[in-house]
Amino acid sequence: MMVELGKYAVTVLAAYGVTILLVLGLVALSLRKGTRVKRALEVQERRMAKNG
Repeated sequence: MMVELGKYAVTVLAAYGVTILLVLGLVALSLRKGTRVKRALEVQERRMAKNG
């Protein structure tokens, strides 16, 4: 069910669209950064185990 937005429909829907894109971008960046940090931590843990 769509709420009647009248003459503001384009503006409101564009704002929703931009917001959704920004949130998805932040999620993607967070996941990518998390993967990088996890990989770096694994390398450091292996280095520590090797060196004692």
